[in-house]
Amino acid sequence: MQRIEVALIGAGRMGQVHGPNAARMPGLRLRYVVDPRPEAASAMAEQTGAEVASLEQALADPALGGVLVCSSTDQHLANALQAVEAGKAVFCEKPIDLDLGKALAAQPRFVGARFVLGFNRRYDPHFMALKQRIDAGAVGALESVHIVNHDPAAPSPHFIPTSGGLFKDFTIHDLDMARWMLGEEPVEVFATASCLVDPEIGRLGDVDTARTVLRTASGKLCVISNTRRSGYGYDQRVEAYGSSGMAVAGNVSRDTVHSLDEAGAMAAPIAYAFPQRYAESYRAQIAHFAEVAHGRAQPRTHYADGIAALELAEACQRSVREGRAIRLQENA
Repeated sequence: MQRIEVALIGAGRMGQVHGPNAARMPGLRLRYVVDPRPEAASAMAEQTGAEVASLEQALADPALGGVLVCSSTDQHLANALQAVEAGKAVFCEKPIDLDLGKALAAQPRFVGARFVLGFNRRYDPHFMALKQRIDAGAVGALESVHIVNHDPAAPSPHFIPTSGGLFKDFTIHDLDMARWMLGEEPVEVFATASCLVDPEIGRLGDVDTARTVLRTASGKLCVISNTRRSGYGYDQRVEAYGSSGMAVAGNVSRDTVHSLDEAGAMAAPIAYAFPQRYAESYRAQIAHFAEVAHGRAQPRTHYADGIAALELAEACQRSVREGRAIRLQENA
């Protein structure tokens, strides 16, 4: 199989997930690693057999066919634009930007681009199976969805100021999932939030616990539950309720063994963090990017999906700030 050479921008948390996956992916060859931190770039290059380069050097290589944008959030849009305008296929981690205005202004420049946005949960086999059952009518006419997304423990406070806040960094995955599962665009958002996990998060101007309700024009509802700390693992569940039943995609455990004795029931813990829970979806996402880069598939998660989720995230922030439901057209 012909391999397309790709560059990785960013060897941090998400680069450490996507870089090795790209290096192992049939159809791709990780050629360059770009990171302003020499030690991080060198470590990733050594791990994957790539070489360290500047972004300008990588993009100037006519043999380079694709770019993985895993840089800091404030650089996603700029790096993606550079790669798209250099004619490369682009995979970009979410969110596309923290500023909706900037993202909207850049949208025309992505028309026709081979661009995959990193909403990895759409590639998760469990959630894909749930979506297929909903679309096949397994629950009848879909009426409501309940999404649970609970982190096992709060992030370090130094992460908060550059994260974009709970809704743009964390809930944005669930907002994209809600659009996908409901099959309709939400038209109204109500969110309420508190700082219950770590007072330092509140001091830095963010929240760590939230409940969000979305409503579509036809009246379908989605409730999203978020917290930065569960205390029991990485809780990732989706429930779909319809006119004739319900379907659930539950948590993934280390194994399916249960034991019972006089003290009660025992089972394996659920996955503790996102690299373990979503390992399959991250591989599937890069496999899809490889197909897009080769011209054999159209992107399943594109720039427009990033815009839609970012609009919802900003509506959530406004709803919390103003203490009321927000109609999407008034948030435009």
